[in-house]
Amino acid sequence: MAIKKKIGFDIVIYDSFEEMQEGDRMLLKKSVEARNNAYAPYSKFQVGAALKLENGEIVIGNNQENASYPSGLCAERVAVFYAGAKFPNVAIKTLAISVQSKNSEVLEPAAPCGNCRQSLFEYEHRQKSPIRILMMGAQGKVVECPSVAAILPLGFDKTYL
Repeated sequence: MAIKKKIGFDIVIYDSFEEMQEGDRMLLKKSVEARNNAYAPYSKFQVGAALKLENGEIVIGNNQENASYPSGLCAERVAVFYAGAKFPNVAIKTLAISVQSKNSEVLEPAAPCGNCRQSLFEYEHRQKSPIRILMMGAQGKVVECPSVAAILPLGFDKTYL
């Protein structure tokens, strides 16, 4: 007999940056600073990421494009891989992401791409605790998600190998 299940999660939507707690605003500001230094000469789509680690450290990353598109790297993975190299046994508590485009106004938050979701999922699974995600566009609303697993339902992890 087939069983039907629903997969879903709740998000929190803040109408503005100012509604958030100071620590979250600071982390989003760091993602904006990183975003402003992104190397995106081809897509003109700049992304900044800031991680708050369990030890209080803040690690940033931004997208780095290349004329050979697959050679570039997203902001989220730049930050997470750096955190993994510099602080290998320290859990990631929160990831803040901000985006903007030089081609159009981006008012809605953008979620991590599929490759980033999978990489983040691996870190979340490895540390055995959720990574909370804050996402914002160039301005306006901020979306808070409870974990990477929530935005990657039915994720692939080491238990399959």
